[in-house]
Amino acid sequence: MKKKRISEYIKENKILVSDGAWGTFLHKKGLKTGECPENWCINHYDDVLEIAESYVKAGSDMIETNSFGGTTYKLNHYGLSEKVSEINEAAAKISAEAAGEDKWVIASIGPTGKMLLMGDITKDEMYKAFKEQAIALEKGGADAICVETMSDIDEACIAIKAAKENTKLEIITTFTYEETLEGEYRTMMGVSPTEAARASVNAGADIIGTNCGNGMEKMIDIVKEIRDAEPDIPILVHANAGLPQQIDGEDVFPDTPEKMAGYVPDIIKAGANIIGGCCGTTPEHIRAIKKKILDLNK
Repeated sequence: MKKKRISEYIKENKILVSDGAWGTFLHKKGLKTGECPENWCINHYDDVLEIAESYVKAGSDMIETNSFGGTTYKLNHYGLSEKVSEINEAAAKISAEAAGEDKWVIASIGPTGKMLLMGDITKDEMYKAFKEQAIALEKGGADAICVETMSDIDEACIAIKAAKENTKLEIITTFTYEETLEGEYRTMMGVSPTEAARASVNAGADIIGTNCGNGMEKMIDIVKEIRDAEPDIPILVHANAGLPQQIDGEDVFPDTPEKMAGYVPDIIKAGANIIGGCCGTTPEHIRAIKKKILDLNK
């Protein structure tokens, strides 16, 4: 049976659970500093598959892909720009294998690392890069594209349009915010949640939201602002396990699975429809979030 689109499922008043961190997991498996994470989809297939499967077992309804830095510009840093299609297709195939018949694959597309404002790249060049990545991810079996960790509206909208115009996939778009001294939330380019939400919807996003940069507690106010700006569209949240703390030279994320899950009722009340994790989160965090949602539905 063909899966419903994610946004259609949410219309049935369902709260869905996404997955957690990938980078954290890859480093635990041996990814070295300076090594290309995305190339592991080719060279360490089983390790990447194990990460995806661990989130499925923890209760995730959707699984991302190990393709965050999969544009030609990011891969060029490792001398892999000629492998864009191969790497992204493999990334989607791995997550699709883990997802099976009843889970969704939401394929990750991150920023190019190039600045339109500085003239590093033209809009046409950026569009072409996102198009190439999105087509390969669809070919590999993705159900949706997750344009994530965005800070610039123009780049996000170009990514949305490139995916929307060249694939048949649903488009999710999330921005990363920091709290200002005035208590407002802005991306590093000065974009507010309201501005990002409206621009993303106008560009064609099917699901919008926020990821990284904040723990679940601070995501509540961000989600409220997004919901006020766009009352009807599904909202996804991928929160960190709190803000990292340096302990013995390593980043340690302080929020336990129980603490993150404790904010689930408030994040749902704020307007979130899909809840998952970003940096520092583990299958245990996802399991706790899933359990909290199931308890709420009893």
